[in-house]
Amino acid sequence: MPDAAASPVQWPGQRLGLPRAGSGSIARAGRRIAAIAIDWALSVLVSSAFFAYDPIATLLVFVSIQIIFVAFTGASIGHRLLGLRVAVLGGAALGFWRPIVRALLIALLIPAVIWDLDQRGMHDRLVGTVLLRR
Repeated sequence: MPDAAASPVQWPGQRLGLPRAGSGSIARAGRRIAAIAIDWALSVLVSSAFFAYDPIATLLVFVSIQIIFVAFTGASIGHRLLGLRVAVLGGAALGFWRPIVRALLIALLIPAVIWDLDQRGMHDRLVGTVLLRR
């Protein structure tokens, strides 16, 4: 029997026991980028309406959206619109600390653009989460 660790990865999430496609599979780059663009656009709208489009206010609104919506619904507005959800590997509860740390790391940008073979950003790896298709 061949060693599973030595065999090549055929799809993102395979090493995590996730399906290749459909519900529960790893969210692909296109949806991830679109979801974050939706969340950022909403943040810009709120910042423009209430803070005269202050860049710091926009970032704070964005982080707040990420924390509040992911903590309470398991998905940001952009995630929800594109059929994505944030889940904890192993099935544990998402809690409140994971969305906070995850959002702060996304705001730093670099952790969000460094991905592993399973297309999990550093921000997801550090808090033990994964972005999945609904």
